[in-house]
Amino acid sequence: MEHVTRIVIIGGGPGGYEAALVAAQLGAEVTVVDTDGLGGASVLTDCVPSKTLIATAEVMTTFDSSYEELGIIVADDTPPLEQAAQVVGVDLGKVNRRVKRLALAQSHDITASVTRAGGRVMRGHGRLEPSQAPDGSRKVIVRAVDGTEETLVADAVLVATGAHPREIPDALPDGERILNWTQVYDLDELPEELIVVGSGVTGAEFAGAYQALGSKVTLVSSRDRVLPGEDPDAAAVLEDVFRRRGMNVMSRSRAAAVKRVPGPASEQGPSSPKAGEEGRVGDRVEVTLSDGRVITGSHCLMAVGSIPNTEGIGLEEAGVRLRESGHIIADKVSRTSAPGVYAAGDCTGVFALASVAAMQGRIAMYHFLGDAVTPLNLKTVSANVFTDPEIATVGYSQADVDCGKIDARVVKLPLLRNPRAKMQGIRDGFVKIFCRPGTGIVVGGVVVAPRASELIHPISIAVDNNLTVEQIAKAFTVYPSLSGSIAEVARQLHTRKIQEES
Repeated sequence: MEHVTRIVIIGGGPGGYEAALVAAQLGAEVTVVDTDGLGGASVLTDCVPSKTLIATAEVMTTFDSSYEELGIIVADDTPPLEQAAQVVGVDLGKVNRRVKRLALAQSHDITASVTRAGGRVMRGHGRLEPSQAPDGSRKVIVRAVDGTEETLVADAVLVATGAHPREIPDALPDGERILNWTQVYDLDELPEELIVVGSGVTGAEFAGAYQALGSKVTLVSSRDRVLPGEDPDAAAVLEDVFRRRGMNVMSRSRAAAVKRVPGPASEQGPSSPKAGEEGRVGDRVEVTLSDGRVITGSHCLMAVGSIPNTEGIGLEEAGVRLRESGHIIADKVSRTSAPGVYAAGDCTGVFALASVAAMQGRIAMYHFLGDAVTPLNLKTVSANVFTDPEIATVGYSQADVDCGKIDARVVKLPLLRNPRAKMQGIRDGFVKIFCRPGTGIVVGGVVVAPRASELIHPISIAVDNNLTVEQIAKAFTVYPSLSGSIAEVARQLHTRKIQEES
């Protein structure tokens, strides 16, 4: 009988379930072992929930920042109309119930897709056995939720176990007042004063969202600016927007400890927690900074990075090399140092993006099952920060140009010059494109705008296909449109190229 290739995937996030779909389509026998539900953190506690929350915040921000300029009247029922107060608010409990409902529905849809494709889904904890059999197969021990164990034999194993929020010993989340980003969806009421610790992508997204929803937000950043890993021009725009909207951005401030403290007596109701009761000490939080300063609020959100889920699953015993950070070392076709073991997603520490995890998982299956495969090329990855305005990037960055990693010409065009932006009351943002001198080949780009995640796509296509600024400039765009700025930047770069040649 013809041997059917057996694939076991540990972890059901984007890297895992996308790999399962590919492997099943290529005729393999696939089993996905997952602890929480297919979709992983991306669907259940991270990407899908946070972007659903941000969608509500985006409506609030768009309305609040432009309704007056666009001539929209917001009023209550009290005449006269000119003196009426704005009556726009948010029911956070209802928002979070919708967030959870959509996340769960998405997880169920993914499970159904994998099952329809012929894959098997097991709920449990997977662990690699140390040794490899003479025929090259490996064993995965699955411990189910009821404590029973089952041994799976696999010709190849894909590890896609993701990551979990990093914690500071003196700032441990309690799920009520001190929260990590997986716990915010349990809140029924909007935090009155939210302190966000960490100004990376997660911290910036939640800080902007809760500011838009109506919280008074303080953003604690250990670096000299918000989003230290992003384009500096883009980060400067976002920080300026945050400050203009009333956010307290504390730069070069590192949180050392967070604890709960009693609020004023007037705030202590009959149901308020008392000191010493179940470890809770009040309905306020106190954040102590490393320089001794203390700030207080009603809630604190810890967004200080993530830790790969690579402990306790037998990786090192099976010969899988890990970085000092705990991330799995994988090459561009997702192979690890152990034969027959692949890895994908946040546990590899490549890019913490669902799109990258999915691509790593698909590449792993293409490679092992002998299909045509293109190694992972990180310079074609497009990414987005879902703040308002959004920040989308692809290819080489401003930092790459500034440090001499690549020689490129750069043109940046503010959205203020775009006619559609003027019509919509958009004041903040820009389009920036990087191209090679001489050839004019597009090697990178940055878009800061509403829906930048959609606007980056033509630049991504250009980067992936080595298109030139001349080709982008000659393509038709709709007038008026925000995408017209992409063509205009390309025209300016093309003109500069011609001037340099002459």
